[in-house]
Amino acid sequence: MALPEPDALPLFPLGLVLFPGEAVPLHIFEDRYRDLVRHCLETDAPFGVVLADGDEMARVGCAARISRVLQRYDDGRLDIVAVGEERFEVDEVTQERSYLTARVRSYEPIEQLAIGEGRERVITLHMKLLELAGEAIRPAIYEGPKRISFVVAQNAGLDNARKQDLLELRTEEERLRYLADYLEALLPELKQARERRQRVQTNGHFKE
Repeated sequence: MALPEPDALPLFPLGLVLFPGEAVPLHIFEDRYRDLVRHCLETDAPFGVVLADGDEMARVGCAARISRVLQRYDDGRLDIVAVGEERFEVDEVTQERSYLTARVRSYEPIEQLAIGEGRERVITLHMKLLELAGEAIRPAIYEGPKRISFVVAQNAGLDNARKQDLLELRTEEERLRYLADYLEALLPELKQARERRQRVQTNGHFKE
């Protein structure tokens, strides 16, 4: 995906972090973001999702493209699905329209993707996490994406601060190392929590 011309990327500050390849449903109700969505639908242009907390806005975000309009309401609201594409870094924010726009540059380095032990280690840890959480394990999700870090990070229990940290890491190797360290610290805590729940459910005694 090619980013738009400088100063042309519409910005959508949100209380979430979007990763490349991730699909996110959005309910559009504010007039300025209705304008943004209308512009993107008419021109097939991307918009930029950046993590926002009050007046603070992250400098690194992810471009998104609208893949579906789920519903249009009589009062002008919309439900859409947007899919993350390329990461970007904000150089300058402007407001020449009803919504923010920005001059941005690509944040995607030329990197050699990790395909060895680091990748397999994170996949194994993530499958253990899903098992402890009682969620279905679907091995197929690990087969296609080259940057498996962004797939795992979508469902690894990361808070927004950690997701943003991960989004800003340049290489797949760095992201895999970050996830492995995080998951290796998290899994024992989840295991202990599950054992405590089991003891409560069995009145302090494990069933045979």
